[in-house]
Amino acid sequence: MIKKLSLPLLSAALLFSASSVISNELGGTIAQAQENAATNDTVKVPAMRNRVYTQLARAQKLADEGNKQEGLAVLDEVKDRISSLNSYEQAMLWNFYGFMYYGSDNLPLAIENFERVVAEKAIPLSLRTSTLFSLAQLSMQQQNYDQSLNYLEQWQKVNTKPLTSTQQMLFAQINYQNKDYKASLKYVNEAIELALTKDETPKENWFILQRANYYELKQPENVVKVIEDLIRFHDKPKYWIQLSGMYGEVGEEEKQLAVMESAYQAGYVTTSQDIITLIQLYRFHGVPYKAAKLLAKAIEDGSVAAEEKYLDMLAQSYIAAKNDEKAIPVLVKAAEIAETGKFDAYLAQSYLNLENWDLAITSAKKAIKRGGVDRLGNMHLVIGMSNFNLKKFDESLMAFEDAQKLKETSKTAEQWYQYVKREQNAHMQLAMLNKAS
Repeated sequence: MIKKLSLPLLSAALLFSASSVISNELGGTIAQAQENAATNDTVKVPAMRNRVYTQLARAQKLADEGNKQEGLAVLDEVKDRISSLNSYEQAMLWNFYGFMYYGSDNLPLAIENFERVVAEKAIPLSLRTSTLFSLAQLSMQQQNYDQSLNYLEQWQKVNTKPLTSTQQMLFAQINYQNKDYKASLKYVNEAIELALTKDETPKENWFILQRANYYELKQPENVVKVIEDLIRFHDKPKYWIQLSGMYGEVGEEEKQLAVMESAYQAGYVTTSQDIITLIQLYRFHGVPYKAAKLLAKAIEDGSVAAEEKYLDMLAQSYIAAKNDEKAIPVLVKAAEIAETGKFDAYLAQSYLNLENWDLAITSAKKAIKRGGVDRLGNMHLVIGMSNFNLKKFDESLMAFEDAQKLKETSKTAEQWYQYVKREQNAHMQLAMLNKAS
């Protein structure tokens, strides 16, 4: 199953700001109003008269100086004479209202007035085009994605220029929000390709949206490729961690470990969760000593808490690496905080491996007494084997008798019992011969 990937909204740079885009899209607003009217090829646009021009210029000046309410009051004066305005003058009036309301963060009224702009028939094509695109952006800010897509479709019909990467990304984002992931992916792929052909670096959020689309389309192999691109163009520690995880998702375990280990060496593996992930990878790939070494360091420096489960992991890593000497101090510490005899049982086995018979017996008996041991019969076997090595045959036989009563160890215990019985008899015979001589 692919891990859910977060998708932040596209950066604010994609959505226009009042100072940069609306003003520009108005053709410098007042300064180019007459020129806009004169350069329209498809619709005859009436000229803006000087008295209207003067009033709109005054409103703009007030707005630029931060006096928005005064600017709106000037527009209201012009609006009172709306019946005397031609279509282009009315469109510019609504345009200024839209601009003012957007600057006041009143998006619904901004949208309402920009809609009035495009409702006018005799306006320059450039104004219609820019306003439709602005409406698409504003609708997206309002999370009205159907309406935003509708404006974009209208805009495409009148737009005569090839889509820029930024425009393609707006299409991509809106289609993603509408859950049309294939359409979204088409646009984001085109935006990235266009940037690359211009020797430009595609923006980080573009790749994030691309990755999210591949995730929704259940294409993990392509998710991997996108994260590789994120590292190539926007190298960040989190992408190394994500790439390692995705290699695991697609079954490339060797790459998963290699990337995670590289991330660790680069200082990117810092959280407890990521450290434990790398430890688990080491254990999975059969390098338990590396796992133990890393976990011991992490516990020592406080990156990983010295909790029972992690002490258990550390001890098991040492044991898997056949290093019982290092496992024992960890198991002793774990046994002190554990509520059961689980770690006493591990200690018993480690002491047995190290031929420390007395401590093996002590730990095994403590494990039996405290309980919570998965295979209790093994503790009886440890006691039996340890006593046998101490030449305590009667205690050994008693332990193997107890082990025979448990299903999981009955067969092994029976074999040991017969062996110890023979050894006991041989020992007694030898002792009698020595005594007789």
